Amino acid sequence: MAEEAAAAYLEGRIDAIREHAVSLVAAAPGLPAELGRVHDQLAQEWQTRGPGTVIGLIVAFVLLGFALEVLCRYSIRRPEVRDESVRERLRSIALRLAMDLGALAAFTLGSAAVFLAFEWPARIRQVVMGLLVAFILVRLATVVSRALLSPREARLRILPASDAEAEFRQRRIVLFAGWLAFGWVLVRWLAGLGMNLPSVQIVAYVLGLGLLAIAVEAVWHRSRLAAGAFLLVWVLWVAQARGLFWLAAIAVVLPEVLRQVQAGVDHALRPAGADAAGTRGVLAAALGRGVRAAAIIGAASLLLHAFGLDVDALAAGDTVWVRVLRGAVHALAILLLADVVWMICAALIDQKLATAQAAPQGEGDEEHRRARLRTLLPIVRGSVAVVLIVVVALMSLSALGIEVAPLLAGAGVVGVAVGFGAQTLVRDLFSKFFYLLDDAFRIGEYIETGNYKGTVEHLGVRSIRLRHHRGPLYTIPYGELGAVKNASRDWVIDKLTIGLTYDSDLEKAKKLIKQIGKDLTKDPEFASKILEPLKMQGVEQFGDFAIRIRIKMKTVPNEQFVIRRRAYALIKQAFDANGIHFAYPTVQVAGASAEASAAAAVRQSLELGKSSDKA
Repeated sequence: MAEEAAAAYLEGRIDAIREHAVSLVAAAPGLPAELGRVHDQLAQEWQTRGPGTVIGLIVAFVLLGFALEVLCRYSIRRPEVRDESVRERLRSIALRLAMDLGALAAFTLGSAAVFLAFEWPARIRQVVMGLLVAFILVRLATVVSRALLSPREARLRILPASDAEAEFRQRRIVLFAGWLAFGWVLVRWLAGLGMNLPSVQIVAYVLGLGLLAIAVEAVWHRSRLAAGAFLLVWVLWVAQARGLFWLAAIAVVLPEVLRQVQAGVDHALRPAGADAAGTRGVLAAALGRGVRAAAIIGAASLLLHAFGLDVDALAAGDTVWVRVLRGAVHALAILLLADVVWMICAALIDQKLATAQAAPQGEGDEEHRRARLRTLLPIVRGSVAVVLIVVVALMSLSALGIEVAPLLAGAGVVGVAVGFGAQTLVRDLFSKFFYLLDDAFRIGEYIETGNYKGTVEHLGVRSIRLRHHRGPLYTIPYGELGAVKNASRDWVIDKLTIGLTYDSDLEKAKKLIKQIGKDLTKDPEFASKILEPLKMQGVEQFGDFAIRIRIKMKTVPNEQFVIRRRAYALIKQAFDANGIHFAYPTVQVAGASAEASAAAAVRQSLELGKSSDKA
């Protein structure tokens, strides 16, 4: 039945297009006569008032409208620019738009007052009223396009574009709106004057070629495909395929509208000087996605009207196709709502993450909180995405009439089977959850676990990546981590051992080390990294050749290495300057006899004699 209905509908549409084409071809020869008849009717009414009187009245109400508009503009004082903040820019945009709309309202009021104050012949009244409405609509398109593109003031521009591109777009929008408005008035006026429908349609299609030329010229330098799509839209309009015409028009225009809406909101709410690729604000995400959703809903409503579908009948119908269509509408609403919720959540998370990453490195609870945010926020973002996808999928299937309960039950059974077969994966997932719950490590911290150590670079779904300080990258499943040693938390006590000779003055060494500790804390390079200064704890042990002393200091994690190297250098300099010597193993040969020394001297003198003889 469905195939027969579709075939019948297609056959009916083809017959209607054929009949429409035949009527246009038949009406084309008589078009000049129809235009002449309309001209004669207007000429008769024009002579009743006199051409000069009619033209004078038209000029009078137009001039009065412009006079009121100028008076309105000069009576409203333009606000001064206070600063370059987003709030000030939005305020300036809103005030300029309000001034332009107020001036246009003053023009409309003045011109309409003069027009209504005089008696006009019926047809002349219709013509003049139509021209006035078309002119006001063109002025309104100019005001709106100026608010969006602002060719002369880039600071007040909503849609992102260069000055040349903004001026080009505004001119094409005004030209398209003017051609459309005056063409619409002309077509309605000709129909009101009694011109037959096929002739009126021929005039409309010829005027439509002008609209097509403007649209194609506007997009030709950017997309040849869009130009071809506009040609298809015009063909469908000429063929009287009303539903397909609106479907094609929406398919061509809606994607660009959605892109420009989000881009315009982002640009308008972006602070001056900020990077265009920066993090999107929560307000920009909510407003942009809300307007996009409204545009999609409006397009869907227009399509329902274009295809002649009754919403009330769809709501009350119970056929298969009606249920599917009703479910698709509900699913679309769910998707749009989920898209708005996701963009708000993602913008909020990205904003918090950007703030945590851009903040300068420091110490204390605030830095720990930012480090935890840098670790957890990407995970929260992914989790929110997964939850929304699952919920939206289930709600959409339910809206389409598919029973969700059996799917959930089957998913539960499959989940149990997968759980038994993938115990390692499940162990890794649960281990990750508990490690993060215990705050065992964060992004950027240096940890050791088993045979692995390095800086945490990435927390994956089932594994962690550690970058060793020499370069290698370890990827370790969470289930294999075991005990974790975190070397980047709170503080580090670094202990140094130095061997001195037994005749060293330990008291002097202690004072020198204490002074070195004070000097390090005064050094701007190390002052913020030292929590407790370098000091000598005392004698650690008596060795075979040295007396070993213990030195310690308390520093910020992972900063002790640089401070230690500097401390060693200062200790070496101070000990050398004060006669304190470092101990090192030596070998002393004892018990050598005088005879052995004499024999060595004789042997050396003989070797010298031989060398001199050779010379």
